[in-house]
Amino acid sequence: MAMPVPEPAEHGVTSWPGASNTLGSEPSAYLRQHADNPVFWRPFGDEAFAFAAERDVPVFLSIGYAACHWCHVMAHESFEDQETADYLNAHFVPVKVDREERPDVDSVYMAATQAISGEGGWPMSVFLTPDGLAFHAGTYFPPVPLPGRPSFRNILEAVHEAWVERRDGVEQNARGLAANMADAQLSGAVRLDGPPEVLDAALLPDALMLLARSEDPDAGGFGDAPKFPPSAVLEFLIRHAAVPSDTADAARDMAGRALAGMARSALRDQLDGGFARYSVTADWSVPHFEKMLYDNAQLLRVYSHWVRLGGNEVFPAFEAAAVASRCADWMLESLTLPDGGLASSLDADTVVDGVHHEGATYLWTPGSLRDALGPGDAEAVARMMNVGAKGTVSHLGSPLHPARELSDAEGRLWERVRPELLAARNQRNQPARDHKVVAGWNGLAVSALAEAGAILDRPDLVTAAETVAGYLAVVHWDSGSRLLVRVSHDARARGIGGLLEDYAFCADGFLALYAVTGTKRWYYLAEELIEAACSRFVENGHLADSTGESAQVFNAQGQHAALDPFDNATPSGAAGFAGALLSYAAYSGSHEHRLMAGNILGLLPPLATRAPRVAGWLLATAQAGLAGPVEAAVAGPDSPLRRELHRALLMSPSPGLVVALQSDDDGGSPADVDEVPLLLHRSGAPDGSPQVYLCRDMVCERPLGEVSQVQSRLVGMASGG
Repeated sequence: MAMPVPEPAEHGVTSWPGASNTLGSEPSAYLRQHADNPVFWRPFGDEAFAFAAERDVPVFLSIGYAACHWCHVMAHESFEDQETADYLNAHFVPVKVDREERPDVDSVYMAATQAISGEGGWPMSVFLTPDGLAFHAGTYFPPVPLPGRPSFRNILEAVHEAWVERRDGVEQNARGLAANMADAQLSGAVRLDGPPEVLDAALLPDALMLLARSEDPDAGGFGDAPKFPPSAVLEFLIRHAAVPSDTADAARDMAGRALAGMARSALRDQLDGGFARYSVTADWSVPHFEKMLYDNAQLLRVYSHWVRLGGNEVFPAFEAAAVASRCADWMLESLTLPDGGLASSLDADTVVDGVHHEGATYLWTPGSLRDALGPGDAEAVARMMNVGAKGTVSHLGSPLHPARELSDAEGRLWERVRPELLAARNQRNQPARDHKVVAGWNGLAVSALAEAGAILDRPDLVTAAETVAGYLAVVHWDSGSRLLVRVSHDARARGIGGLLEDYAFCADGFLALYAVTGTKRWYYLAEELIEAACSRFVENGHLADSTGESAQVFNAQGQHAALDPFDNATPSGAAGFAGALLSYAAYSGSHEHRLMAGNILGLLPPLATRAPRVAGWLLATAQAGLAGPVEAAVAGPDSPLRRELHRALLMSPSPGLVVALQSDDDGGSPADVDEVPLLLHRSGAPDGSPQVYLCRDMVCERPLGEVSQVQSRLVGMASGG
């Protein structure tokens, strides 16, 4: 039964029994940003939906994240407005969600928003029945009507009227949308308990040609504005370029243009090396300034892999190495937390005199350059870095970016003035940092730091990867309950269990770290995560992204477990899991896990031929699978030669190559029962010198003892020999 409507309180805010803004005690930085709103926000959960059912009113669900510029805008315009808050409190139960903490909530209601409105993004505004079914949705709504977009108050009044006057129709439409979403999930379901289809190798060049149609050959990247870093697609292009074929050169050229375009643009902070979330212009000249851990981790990895591939004339390997190295430095300097985890992001906005200004920290004018450098250097830098009298972002100025390769003289000038400009910029107000640690994103960072450290010959990055991995192992992973928790704050795990992507990215990170260090702990942690994921996310032979953490989410997707095959800002959980399964199978010899990876790759054919831009990691994993993958075991006691052999393997661009290094405490014993399976019964040469075994499906060729032999044979195996 609906609760009676109370009389308005004297101060003008409708006062429901038990209603208040309850976000002040939430650890999420995004939720705490809204703790002082006059809106009676509640966190997502059963209690909020039960309150809506008790009051017989809809839930207003607002989803965003701490670094989101337009989230700040809508908060200031509407959620801080007392009159709007009064109306919202009187007729709805307002619920706030940090999409980074609850991607399961974000994913299902983003699908609903796109189905209802034809658009998606953040802030996301969704109206739900008390059992969680979506019936109306949009993104940002302004405080006053604009051409083609009603005001937020218009929307609230229209939804309230529909709920009161046309309730049956509203609920019927909500049930129909949930059923449609269930049908879509069932049509794209992945079964892991049957034989996989044989992957057609022709899919990969076909996908490459389709990617070429959407490439921007001038600025690099794909599509028009807004333009996002295509990290997963770049990984596929780099892997494809490493395998001799008729399309390898096209893949290399496409990757080089994108990597060069981003590296020389405003998307990349030319002072500190971090990458912004995306560009609002097609030529990468005006970034949206939030800096996310997941973007920078993925880009660090692909720039490092470009170095390993050898680069090309468009974007030389030495330039990529500098980009990767500075990106790694930014990640560690800006996001490392005291307990060893990496924070999620830096905000898009900088608060100056109490007002949010997008990108204010990063913008320059000719005058501010003169203040920092003096007139001579300032004029040269302004010309070189596209800083004019009129700001390209706002009246506060323009970001620094050359939009081209610098000449030798310009490069010397830039290296001389960059520290001065960075020091001057550090004196400004800085954007806020979201301190929450997300397991999956830290897993991406472990992979990137470990591999970059090996490729760039920077042991400090490998050490950093071990620190982050150790944090995940201690804070996020409970080996007793076999549960990985998605989020931690102040070194305390909290909230929901990890999603499929968290298990996949962490397992992949641990395997990458094992390949670089040979420390068996990381291999066995990856194994535990993969086994736990197989138990947690596979039900009745079907794979899902989550395990029903929320009844409302389950209802909204038609009471069927959902699996989203599309890459977004990060690879899809399914694609990430396929990659981790493929690597693990190569180490362990498990045909069961290899078959599971093959079943997931069954998602690829329709995506590769229709939408390869959202299937980059599936394509990259397929490339690894078709290449073998090649398994390399380095056996024998530690010595300079063993380190050279190990490095030669780590520097190979062979797709999907997995590297196992015999631990020094094994004494080279082939009978060690705790050894990684790929190393079992492998030993050094009779004279004690180290050897490399190159294998496929645990069937190994004769061991090799010279670096040149290993390098030559890897090239031959990549060519199919």
